[in-house]
Amino acid sequence: MLFGVQESEHPSPQSSDVMIMQILHCPHCQGTDIIRHGTTRQGKQRYRCQETACKGRTFLLEYTYAGHSAGVKQQIIGMAMNASGIRDTARVLHVSPTTVLKELK
Repeated sequence: MLFGVQESEHPSPQSSDVMIMQILHCPHCQGTDIIRHGTTRQGKQRYRCQETACKGRTFLLEYTYAGHSAGVKQQIIGMAMNASGIRDTARVLHVSPTTVLKELK
């Protein structure tokens, strides 16, 4: 799904409005059937995947805690495959050891 955001570069009367289009992909199934699904307590936009493979999973574009992002989860698995310890992985990625353990289970 395409989501547009209007930004005004200058508040002057001759300013032009700029529309930015962004195609969203679900981080779980890579589907594009995405709808907006409210906001978090911090005010960040939440999205919901409508694909049948995801069964309505929700996600954010940018997480407050790094341990929730898909990239960090992949790094945890990669470091475990290269024989890095739990504490070492947590220290390098700036997440808690509990987060590392939960992802490895």
